[in-house]
Amino acid sequence: MAILEVHRVTKDFDGLIVANEIDFAIQENEIFGLIGPNGSGKTTLLNLINGIYPVTGGEIRFHGHRINGLKPYQITRLGIGRTFQIIRAFEDLTVIENVLVGRLFGTKKHKDIARGMKTAQKILDFVGLETKSDRRISEITVADRKRLELARALVMEPKLLLLDEVMAGLNPREIEDFMKMIAEVNRQGVAILMIEHVMKAVMGISTRVMVLHHGRKIALESPKKISKNEAVVKCYLGQRFVCR
Repeated sequence: MAILEVHRVTKDFDGLIVANEIDFAIQENEIFGLIGPNGSGKTTLLNLINGIYPVTGGEIRFHGHRINGLKPYQITRLGIGRTFQIIRAFEDLTVIENVLVGRLFGTKKHKDIARGMKTAQKILDFVGLETKSDRRISEITVADRKRLELARALVMEPKLLLLDEVMAGLNPREIEDFMKMIAEVNRQGVAILMIEHVMKAVMGISTRVMVLHHGRKIALESPKKISKNEAVVKCYLGQRFVCR
């Protein structure tokens, strides 16, 4: 059963079409990869799904209900979590306080700070920040900030998680750790839509992969088939890429 359905969605910025009648659906418990060259419309598509941008045309449905037209906080509280490419943490707060903000304002749960702190610490334990919960944001590494960004989304208890290049800038060991975390989140019943340029990651854990080019969907297949798709190889992957 589809948890998210995107029907002929278009986004036009004063004549510049950055999403052109895009169609796809994400199934419950699926890891759905989204790739494409820079400027192909990937982040714009996530911004349309979670309400940052209004759609110009088409429809987006979550659990069968239309969500385009809702505000981002309303969409978040329905069960769609989101990480961002550029991490904007609250610099004056500690790591755990940053996660607590997501718990208190990103869900419909009772606004109990003590209970929220326990939930936030549990999520920090999961992402590997259990010993850094009291540190200021300026005291943690880029990799830890990525973990924090994931924690802030997970604490909202999403049913669908939108990940925007959470592995960008990480070393191979850190990428492996993130792949394991994402796979475990998925095993716990969360569907995932992930934008990623790290081919090892997106091809390694995705069920299906969609490719955008100039705002259009040019392919939607299994990772193995995507790696051999002539149009995809030409516009993005390059001849040397081999799917393992």
